[in-house]
Amino acid sequence: MDLLTTDLCDAHEGRVRVVEPMFNSFGGRRAFHGRIATLKLFEDNSLVRKILASPGEHRVLVIDGGGSLRRALVGDQLAELGLKNGWSGVVVYGCIRDSRAIGEMDIGVLALDTHPLKTIKKNVGEENIAVTFGGVTFVPGEWLYADEDGVIVSATALH
Repeated sequence: MDLLTTDLCDAHEGRVRVVEPMFNSFGGRRAFHGRIATLKLFEDNSLVRKILASPGEHRVLVIDGGGSLRRALVGDQLAELGLKNGWSGVVVYGCIRDSRAIGEMDIGVLALDTHPLKTIKKNVGEENIAVTFGGVTFVPGEWLYADEDGVIVSATALH
């Protein structure tokens, strides 16, 4: 059953938060949803590997990368790791790389853009905290729904 963001917005008007349009879809899965897990970091994807190596349980990893367009926070190896461990998708407030390979994977990946440069590795960042960008606060444990029309967030499951 497809959970279209437009239908969910209509059925739950006033109870969903709509993220400002800013993301491009790079993953092979165009529509995805799940409980939110979060990371807040800047140009260092050490924690991204740690999180995606854990059981995803159909969750969506939301990465607040500060909107940086200077380095890629997710590449094909991390996307493959997320897919292998049962993550539904990854939303990156920043860049990804290896977009062609990621586009062939059955995982949702949204990001601002692509960039070929990898990140630094300092193991710096925070996990499972509320993060805010695109006019929305993403709270761990809440629900994210994404498709070709946008991204919405809800405190409760809408399906």
